[in-house]
Amino acid sequence: MKCSEFLQELTNYLDGVIDDRTKSELEDHLAWCHNCYVVCDTTKKTIEIYRDSQLYELPEDLRSRLRSAIVSKCHAKKRAGPERP
Repeated sequence: MKCSEFLQELTNYLDGVIDDRTKSELEDHLAWCHNCYVVCDTTKKTIEIYRDSQLYELPEDLRSRLRSAIVSKCHAKKRAGPERP
């Protein structure tokens, strides 16, 4: 199996909607291909984080700095005028 074939089936693999033969081929590929293993593992962990869907409060200092950066960026864009294609 090529990496491109693995990536085409990644979503089905992670969703568990894949036939046993293809699943076995994907797992064989993961056993020797470090790059695909990293992509699969990272994607799986990202999905788990988003499924948890807990909201976390930002520390007030970070919230304030983020707000200031956004306001500053918006003001800079207004001063620069409309974007040209």
